[in-house]
Amino acid sequence: MLRRAFLLAALTAGLAGPALAQDAPAPALPHVQMETSAGRIVIEVEITKAPITAANFLKYVDEHRFDGATFYRAMQSGPGMGLVQGGVNNDPERVLPPIAHEPTSQTGLSHIDGAVSMARYAPGTATGDFFVSVGPTLSYDAGRSFSVDPDGFAVFGRVVQGMDVVRAILASPTSPTEGEGFMRGQMLEPKITIVQAWREQVVP
Repeated sequence: MLRRAFLLAALTAGLAGPALAQDAPAPALPHVQMETSAGRIVIEVEITKAPITAANFLKYVDEHRFDGATFYRAMQSGPGMGLVQGGVNNDPERVLPPIAHEPTSQTGLSHIDGAVSMARYAPGTATGDFFVSVGPTLSYDAGRSFSVDPDGFAVFGRVVQGMDVVRAILASPTSPTEGEGFMRGQMLEPKITIVQAWREQVVP
């Protein structure tokens, strides 16, 4: 009788199957602290969803290529909305080789308020210049009916602290004559210095 009860218990346990494993926690996303002459901005970098673009940005940070660079452009698309652009501004002593394009249609990211994305010419030409969306700028996403470029721009992070600083940069004075083509009148005067940028690992 005892043996029968033991076998029944064993069979019941087998039917129940192994205990379900809990999902592994998502890897912590690195944060980049960016101290500027207008204040500090903290950027969360999407190393999982946009690995190529994120790794490129972090390389510029880790090699201190942004230290002493600037935010140099502010484009207003409406009251308190638009984008601010910064980075190495094609400085040959700072710039690294261009990277492959990771469109938002591939990464699932979007140009929401605070999104950080790569500036570029043609797809595959992005290097060390980026922009921050102030308010949603969904026309920079790939594949939307109203996209300014069918390939869109590569979002790789978002501002998690310091959007007040970003908005202050957007509202900063610009030169009426600097800039070529549609960017004339969008160049900051004076530029906002990126004093230092460094990475911090965030523990979930």
